[in-house]
Amino acid sequence: MHLAEQYRQSRQGENLQTTSKSEGHHPQTIPPAWKSKRLLPLDALRGLIIVLMALDHTSYYLAGIHPEEFWGLPLPQYSTALAFLTRWLTHLAAPGFFFLMGTAMILFADSRQALGWSKGKIIRFFALRGALLILIQVLVVNPAWLLASPTLVVKLPGGDGEAFWLYHAGVLYGLGATMIVAAFGLNLDSKVLAAVSGATILAVQLLMPSPEKVAIPYSPLARLLLIPGQTGRLQVYYPLLPWLGLVGMGIIFGQQLLRDRKRAYQYALIFGLAFLLLFGAMRYFTSIGDFHPVDKSSWMGFLNVTKYPPSLMFILLTIGLNLILLYGLAKAGDRLATWGAPLLTFGRVALFFYVVHLYLYGFIGLAIPDVSLAMVYPWCLVGLLLLYPLCIWYGNFKQQTSPQSLWRLF
Repeated sequence: MHLAEQYRQSRQGENLQTTSKSEGHHPQTIPPAWKSKRLLPLDALRGLIIVLMALDHTSYYLAGIHPEEFWGLPLPQYSTALAFLTRWLTHLAAPGFFFLMGTAMILFADSRQALGWSKGKIIRFFALRGALLILIQVLVVNPAWLLASPTLVVKLPGGDGEAFWLYHAGVLYGLGATMIVAAFGLNLDSKVLAAVSGATILAVQLLMPSPEKVAIPYSPLARLLLIPGQTGRLQVYYPLLPWLGLVGMGIIFGQQLLRDRKRAYQYALIFGLAFLLLFGAMRYFTSIGDFHPVDKSSWMGFLNVTKYPPSLMFILLTIGLNLILLYGLAKAGDRLATWGAPLLTFGRVALFFYVVHLYLYGFIGLAIPDVSLAMVYPWCLVGLLLLYPLCIWYGNFKQQTSPQSLWRLF
């Protein structure tokens, strides 16, 4: 039986089960969409990295601490391991989102083809959703940053004035733009897609200007496509090309998942370990793969890599760790539906979580500003406890909509 057909039938059965008391499952413990074992590890990983992202943003809103690793500026220095790890662990979030988005795109396309959708209709869906993500970035997400800073964020290199909050291209811009482009590559062979993705990642490393040229006000198009920074009032953190290869990697994993689920997760472990070994070897024996020299004087310096744009070292390190985590979550199997319930809940409604958590932590920060870094952790937990029932509600609501519903875009 076609995998998409199996998934669709399981989802139909889940809807029936949620209306039956004989199952004994409380929807607030095991939301119905989790029964598809093929998706459990993906949702759990997405939930895990979104929690790490929440920690990063709690630090930003409540403590005013948010180090940034830009290509043309010196990397942040940390006085304590706690300060370093609070930022470093959250690096898993952004690359994980792009990778998992690619996987979700191919799984969605496969399921909709089984329902009779044409390739053109699938591309139009992703183009619409990508455009919607960019619109949400501009109109909904960007105002949330003003809760912590009236100028949105710190002034970036290359700018000749303060940025305008409306012209900030953050992670939703990056996700939306790469989704639109990647939609045209869903039907490529895995080997071709691997070559294109790898070439894109390497090309970015070669095309980026040297750090000495950071103050140049590059054109808005160059910013949106390749070079993070500020030109006039436009701020770009997540340009299209540097993150596109990670979406391609996610599509490749999704293609393997459709062919052989068990082997796909085995490959995740193999490639995850290989990426980490390559990171360690290149980092120790060479000075290539990052936009800054390697600091080998401490373990923090060794692991401190450039995120904006993602350097080759950043990608090897973070995607390697994400793949190993994905394998570990897959090995957990059905246990994820019990002890992993919060992660699965958050992972199923990632966009909803993302938008709401910014305002939640932003308003908490207005009420309780300037907390210590140690207090960031309990306040992050408080926010997660408040978000959990909201995410359960929205997940159940979304599950009840039809495949054609506009709510599926969220």
